[in-house]
Amino acid sequence: QVQLVESGGGLVQPGGSLRLSCAASGRIFRINDMGWYRQAPGRQRELVAAITSGGSTNYADSVKGRFTISRDNAKNTVYLQMNSLKPEDTAVYYCNADVHSRVGARSYDYWGQGTQVTVSS
Repeated sequence: QVQLVESGGGLVQPGGSLRLSCAASGRIFRINDMGWYRQAPGRQRELVAAITSGGSTNYADSVKGRFTISRDNAKNTVYLQMNSLKPEDTAVYYCNADVHSRVGARSYDYWGQGTQVTVSS
């Protein structure tokens, strides 16, 4: 089994910054893509940013230039640096990872429990 634990959410004023972290643990052979999603009340979960094991990234148009995703493969951890935050960034942020638990086995998607980010004055 694999667990993803997020941290770093909270309340911040518009224009402020937050850094989210997500550490994967458990039975891990290799992690492929990792990503951050978010879900605001009454809306569907959406992709915020993703990063491959080689470091290639992609972002939702709404966060380009403000958010940066990175990862530390040695620590099985993914980060999301969020700058110039706006009220519309308010949501629960979820970490996602595509994980091979052993050699030769298929990979499975895992999700964190979510961390609340609130942008308000």
